[in-house]
Parts: sequence; structure tokens; C-alpha cells
Amino acid sequence: MKNLINKLFSTRAIAMILLGVLALSGLNTYLILDGTRQAMQTSVVNYDYVLSQDGGNYKLKNMLTGYVTDQRESASIAINTAMAEGKSIYLNPGSYTLTDDVYIGNKLNAKLISDGAIINGNGHKIVIYGDNYTTAQYAFISGLILNNATIRVENSLGTTISDTKFIDTATGIEFQNSNTWSEYNKIENCHFINNTEGIVFRTPQNESGLATGSYASSTIERCSFNILDFSTGIIVEAKAEFSDSQIQNVRFWMGENGCSHQTALQVDGSMYQTLLLGVVFESFTDDPVDMFAIDIGPNCDPAPILQGGVSFLGTWTARIHNTDATWISSSNTVFKHPNQEVPIGTNGQYNGNLSIQCKPLLISEFKPKISVSSSFSHSETVTVRVRIEYIDNTFSEAVTKTFASNGSQWLSDDDMITLFPSHGIIWAIIVDAKTNAATTDAKVIVSGYGTAG
Repeated sequence: MKNLINKLFSTRAIAMILLGVLALSGLNTYLILDGTRQAMQTSVVNYDYVLSQDGGNYKLKNMLTGYVTDQRESASIAINTAMAEGKSIYLNPGSYTLTDDVYIGNKLNAKLISDGAIINGNGHKIVIYGDNYTTAQYAFISGLILNNATIRVENSLGTTISDTKFIDTATGIEFQNSNTWSEYNKIENCHFINNTEGIVFRTPQNESGLATGSYASSTIERCSFNILDFSTGIIVEAKAEFSDSQIQNVRFWMGENGCSHQTALQVDGSMYQTLLLGVVFESFTDDPVDMFAIDIGPNCDPAPILQGGVSFLGTWTARIHNTDATWISSSNTVFKHPNQEVPIGTNGQYNGNLSIQCKPLLISEFKPKISVSSSFSHSETVTVRVRIEYIDNTFSEAVTKTFASNGSQWLSDDDMITLFPSHGIIWAIIVDAKTNAATTDAKVIVSGYGTAG
């Protein structure tokens, strides 16, 4: 009986041990699978390659195969290899040295991402390139610290550069079209420290005949610039078109490192319908020499629009350096269009007209003055008609002024009430004239004054 009990106990003990082993094995299996599942949810596995620093060498891991290759001395080879075979690479924190330019060519949704990796560029570039804008789209670079390195965008659509520092480089970011254009770009949360040029929109290189100067519909947002002597924050070169865009919540610090030949925004191309919103130009010197918040060049057509929250703090050589008297527009900008000649139709028929506009702004208020000079032979009369064209291509009721002798007339308040609708947006002031004579030497001149926004 005793032996039977011992035997049963031993069997039960073995069974309990086996159950424990099975339970532990099941727990380990769960933990392994759960760990694998969590690893698959990390951001790193969403990249084709991961590059890591290993002392003086670099290790490049293919995230699909798990294969790791050693790259000695230069990170350029590793990144170019990854971008040639895939389109996304994550740089683990470390210090990476470039010995050649890095090319991200003809890729859709290419990514070069890190969380603070330092790239020592030695003057080299990271080039986002397309044969044309259809082959290079939506590249994304983020989280880098670039020392003496440039990001170049060429013939590419929708490039985003974010959360990146550019330090001690000749040019931080440059846009250059050599075939088609580069539009819908976004630069956000970037810091430009001690660069000769922060961001440059280059004159197109048009050897192909297909390149345009368009870098339109782009934004520069929540960026800051620390500017040195003989340096510029943002440059729009001649024939470059940084148009229909925004510079928003951006700050320029000037005069901290020297006090001469510093410019925050230099415009020698087009910034048509580009808005400056919440932009702060701040000077820290009391003795500035050729220090300008905005420098308008001789080829500028037109200048940007200064909207809400644009501030000029401190002392400047000139807040806006504007030697060619280019029109600087803003909300409630005043304007005058003096001595505009109006076409005159004969035999009582209007023929052609004068359109007074304030592009890129819209007219909010205006007051025209009409002047007529003529010999007025054979009982001649000259009739001048003024109308408003609205943004929806409709026209106001006309106001007419008739002249039988030389003279000038301003439109009265009652005339203006006739022109204005109950509501609407003014696109242009349309003025035309006619004479009842078959021939005339009459001359009609209109001068318009008002505000636009």
C-alpha cells in the first residue's frame, strides 16, 4: 500500500512539473510573440534600411532581410547604397561623415529620417533630384543636425524638410530647377545657424528649355535664422518665382554676430501673392551697416505682401531697402495710379477701356479724377463712363461725366454710392470714353487714388 501511494505521488509530481514546464513554455512563447509584435509596430521597421554608427565605421541593416553590411570611413556610400536599392532610411543617433554628395534620385515618397543624428557634411550636399517633377515627389527629410551640409531640391514636387538644424554651412537649403519645376514644398520647424545663405530659390538652369522658375505654393513655417555678417536668411534670385506661398511664424535674429551686410529676406525675383504672416525681424545692434530686414532687388516683380503680425524690432539701416521704389503691398495699402490715358471711341461709340487694378491686392476704396482736353470743334462733347468690375465678372451701374470744354472732375459721394453694390469684391475700375464727333483730338486722363488689401 505504501509503495502504491509513493508511486501515485511520484506520478502526480511528474505531472505537475510537466504542467509547469508547459505553462512556462507557453508564457515564453507569448512573450516572444508579443515582443515580436511590438517590434513590428516600431517606426524603425517601416524603413527599408537602418544606418548605425559603430565607432569609426557604419553598419547598414536591410530591414527586410536582416542582413547587415559594414561601411568604413564614409556614410555617403551607405546612404547612397540604401537609396539606390530602396527609398527610406533611418539614421540611428550618431555622427555621420560625408565624403561625397548623397543622391535621392527619381523616388516617390523617399525618406531620410532621424531623431538627432549629426551629419558632418564637409561641404557636400543631400540632393533630392528628379528628371522632372513627375519622377520625384513627396520626399521627406526630418530630424537631422547638418554641419556644413546642404539639402538641394531639383525638379521635385512636394518636398518636406522638418525639424532639422543647419549649422555653419554656405547654403542650408537650395531649390534649383533644371527641367520642369519644384512646387508644393514645405520647410517647417527648422533652425538656420550661422549660414551664409539660409534658404535660396535659385534662378532656373534652363539648358533643356523646359525649366521654369516656379517654386510656387510652398511654405516656410516656424523657422528661425541666426544671421552673420555678409549673410542672408532667405533669397529669391532673379527669375525665381516663390509665388502663391507663405512665410509664417518665422523669426530672424540679426546683429548678434556682427552688425554689417546682413539681410533677412532678399528678393530679386517674384513673390507674387506670397504672404508674410507673423514674421519678426529683430535687430540687436545700435550701429547697423547695410543691415536690412527686406532687400528689394532691381528685378523684383512683385514684392511679397506684408500681412498681419509682421514686426520690425530694433535699429536698421533700412527696414525695407527699396532703391527702385517697388510697390510694397499690405492690408489697407494706399495706392495711386496717376495720369492713365483712356481710349476714346468716335461717332458716339465706346471703343476699348482702361482697367485700373492693384494686383496682387484687391481694391477696397478708390476715388478717380477725370481730366479732358480737346479743341472741341463742331459742338463736340466727350462722355467718360466709370464702372466697377466685380470678382465674379459682373459690372456695377455706370456713372458718366460729359465734357463740352476742357476741365477736370472728381467723382462725388453720390457717384460712388451709385457704383458700390450692397456687397461685393472689387476686381478693377473700368473707364472708357466716347465722342460724338467722327474724328477728335481729345485726350482723357484718369488718376485713381485709394486703398487695397
